[in-house]
Amino acid sequence: MTDRSRILMLSWEYPPLLVGGLGRHVHALATTLAQAGHEVTVVTRHAPGALLEEYTEGVRVIRAPDDPPAFPVTGGDLLAWTVAFNHTLTRAALRAARTGGFDVVHAHDWLVAHTAVTLREHLDVPLVATIHATESGRHQGYLPAAHNRTIDDVERWLTGEAARVIVCSGYMRGEVGRLFDVPAERVDVVRNGVDALRWRARPRAVAAARACYAGDGPLVSYAGRLVYEKGVQDLIAAVPLLREHRPGLRVVIAGDGPHRPELEALAAGDPAITFTGFLGGHELTALMGASDCYVVPSIYEPFGMVALEAAAAGTPVAVAGTGGLDEIVEHGVTGVKFPSADPGALAEVTGWVLDDRDFARSLALRARERVRADFDWPAIAEQTAAVYDRARAADAGRVAREAEHVLARIPSPSTARPAG
Repeated sequence: MTDRSRILMLSWEYPPLLVGGLGRHVHALATTLAQAGHEVTVVTRHAPGALLEEYTEGVRVIRAPDDPPAFPVTGGDLLAWTVAFNHTLTRAALRAARTGGFDVVHAHDWLVAHTAVTLREHLDVPLVATIHATESGRHQGYLPAAHNRTIDDVERWLTGEAARVIVCSGYMRGEVGRLFDVPAERVDVVRNGVDALRWRARPRAVAAARACYAGDGPLVSYAGRLVYEKGVQDLIAAVPLLREHRPGLRVVIAGDGPHRPELEALAAGDPAITFTGFLGGHELTALMGASDCYVVPSIYEPFGMVALEAAAAGTPVAVAGTGGLDEIVEHGVTGVKFPSADPGALAEVTGWVLDDRDFARSLALRARERVRADFDWPAIAEQTAAVYDRARAADAGRVAREAEHVLARIPSPSTARPAG
């Protein structure tokens, strides 16, 4: 049983402003911690139309508005935007601290690093940092420009300043240790959680999605950010192979991102491929439930929560055997796996799922059972709270060591030089 903590959580996205999976993760973690009796404050970025401060689902949410002049987060200088964002985020967090104390600061990724370190020093409480992904990993170890190298430096700094570092998989534990020289004993693996009930779509919604997207053959889907490391280009390249023996096949690609124009050009107007843009809430769960196979073709994937969400929706999954995906999907048991960046292998294993419906149903059933057993949010929240306790213990040890160091430098009365 862990101590009840007063938690100050920092995230650059939080509902209603959602960009990727990070915001959903922070929301689920914060609300589940609050349900367990912890006092949770989330300080985040403001969204148009949202309240600057509110108590919702047991969590105090403070949203920091942009300062004038505003820096564009897309199509502009990301580093300049991040510096400006951290200024307003820090002020909002300091205002939150005036009305109550905190036991721990929990930062989610590099975008809030400067605020996190400032608060750790100002409040004199331990810092816990969750590294959801790394810049080096996103670029397969290549940091092509100065801003990529700067982000890598900020990630290294954040992990060095944190009392404990949380990652979502054994793969990420190794990556953080290798890239940033973080000792393994200071890194905790806490897997992402899934609310299984949230991903169960109503039969009527599933039927409507099927009618909207499917042809007279199988339906394959993907949902996520359209960036290179998600590997959607390999799914598109696999479509002709998949369609060779399944002429009615349809593929739906849901999501948005900077790689979308290139992906649409790669699809070259193929009528079997539909780009829907961002789908949220019930639309996404209905699409997953309507699909015969959900594909996660990532080249780089620290965890792969979307594969578990599809499993919770009752859909068989085919995933690239890379990163965290390789840990959460058991080939032939809870899904099928293929080597990343290999369209031929993707088409082959996805074809197994599409052509053998008994096999597909058995995969989906076992995957859903595993989601319920191993990725339940209350268990994830309890593990995170235990990390907070370890951070507080480590910080208490640091304070004691610093005090001993200061005392050691003070001359004892017997060694002090006499006056005069």
